[in-house]
Amino acid sequence: MEKQSAVQDRQACSVDARPANLDDGDAIADVVRDRVVVAMSGGVDSSVTAGILADQGYDAVGISMRLYSTPQESYTKSCCSPDDLFDARAVADSLSIPFYVANYEDAFQKRVISYFVEEYRRGRTPNPCVACNDHLKFDILLKRSLALGAKYLATGHFARIDRSGDAPKLLRGVDRGKDQSYFLFGLPREALGRILFPLGEMTKDEVRLIAREMGLETAEKPESQEICFVGGGDYKEFVAELLSEQQQTPGKIVTESGEVLGEHDGIHQFTVGQRRGLGISYHEALYVKAIRPGDGTVVVGDRDALFSRGLIAERCNWLSFERPSGPVECGVKIRYAGEPVPALVTVGDDATTAFVEFEEPQRAVSPGQAAVFYRGEEVLGGGWIEEARS
Repeated sequence: MEKQSAVQDRQACSVDARPANLDDGDAIADVVRDRVVVAMSGGVDSSVTAGILADQGYDAVGISMRLYSTPQESYTKSCCSPDDLFDARAVADSLSIPFYVANYEDAFQKRVISYFVEEYRRGRTPNPCVACNDHLKFDILLKRSLALGAKYLATGHFARIDRSGDAPKLLRGVDRGKDQSYFLFGLPREALGRILFPLGEMTKDEVRLIAREMGLETAEKPESQEICFVGGGDYKEFVAELLSEQQQTPGKIVTESGEVLGEHDGIHQFTVGQRRGLGISYHEALYVKAIRPGDGTVVVGDRDALFSRGLIAERCNWLSFERPSGPVECGVKIRYAGEPVPALVTVGDDATTAFVEFEEPQRAVSPGQAAVFYRGEEVLGGGWIEEARS
């Protein structure tokens, strides 16, 4: 009965793929009816995405992005490793769909790795998954998909696109523990009609069950918890290796009152909210409250010092409107693992800056991270946290 139920569920979640207009998408190539390019990372989620679409009769084409080169002796089983490319090819073969590997190492180095290192150099906390989605998956790969004559690009993200109205809307995934809408706020609004998220209505357990039914070798593959390009997960060592000595900003560790507690040899080693690894001794637990890249000062305080009443977000992208006509009451999510909290968002005249006032102060608002705005299930948009406001 379990297998029958899963099969029925898979058939019931048939993707409603009515396209919206994409300015010149159809002019890029002669569009082949129902062709979909599936971004295959080699994990179970993208494998099941490809399997579902092939099962539903789409002309599915699998593409894996080769994003970085890592010596055999040092790579781990993080996403996008060489092993993952082999797994993606094996899944495509088992589904009898074409499979290609696209080399985007140069773009990944410039738009993700260099960004990652530069943000830490500036004392900020980067979010490489958002950068990868914005610049690789839903920009370069989407354009490649259209050039191949595809109507759609599909990924294994746990998010949904509502096509019932005049324009598509981005929604949270049903599985709250896996919802990835936070990473997708930067999608071009005009591209939503060209994107498919077949897993958005499913839980992770249901995805694995379908993978077993399909006989996919990735069905039991564990999820990566690491940053894909940081071998061993030690981002501090990774960043230090790519920064020259002149680029590293040493300085002092001080309390809010200015008491000097110690020194450090680079602000890239610290993030707002950090408690461990500060290299100082004190009679109570201290946390990083702020980082001043100008002189390398790291300000620490007790837990209460971490709370902020608001933030300023820059480089905002709006998915539901070009610019809100006035202050917007909505939920704001300031980290992937958190939930949206009530806030009032006021947008600047150029629509790229947002001023956020939380209903209740929030802990460890980190410059460099994303602030994503929600109205219920819908993602209104988001931006990059520039500063916390006390």
